[in-house]
Amino acid sequence: MAARRTRGMTGSDLNRTTVARATAIAEQLHYECSILLQLYREKESFTADVTVTDGRLVSVPPPSSQLDTRDKLWCLHSALLQCRSLLERAVAKEEEELGGGKNSSYETQRKMVKDRLSYLLINTRELLKIADGTAVLTPSSEGLELDGPTLLFELKLWVYRIFEEVDYWTKTAITTLQALPTGIVRTARVRSTRSARR
Repeated sequence: MAARRTRGMTGSDLNRTTVARATAIAEQLHYECSILLQLYREKESFTADVTVTDGRLVSVPPPSSQLDTRDKLWCLHSALLQCRSLLERAVAKEEEELGGGKNSSYETQRKMVKDRLSYLLINTRELLKIADGTAVLTPSSEGLELDGPTLLFELKLWVYRIFEEVDYWTKTAITTLQALPTGIVRTARVRSTRSARR
């Protein structure tokens, strides 16, 4: 169905459309993350002086301007994938240790963020395939601290830190996607046309 919808578009049209869609999803996710962080602070009665540990949880460096388009997208997609793994673990751990199922606005918002993040991953994967012109291997989540702490207050801070990590990488996604050059698709098409001639 997707192939039928894009048939007839030029390479740059497809590029613009896909990038614009991914950027719009990232912007919406960033907005939803800010609401989630606020709801969580209210739920746990976190005061302004509560701070989380410095340092990133995701073991991927932010996309650098020195990298080419494919590598930027690879870094971004890998980081978002790790964010989703962390978020899934945080939700599971929170429900195990802190209880859940109240169907509160917080839980509704948390599910919305998780679903939107999955949707953004689908779109960055699509962009990565366009830029690379080949099948995309799934980046590894190896090395992520998915277990979380056991002390209750530390666990609450850990969950909050994961939400902040998703928020950080969502902002990074917006910046990276907005800075993408045009013509990603054309490169991939030339490469696939050459390989078809051999």
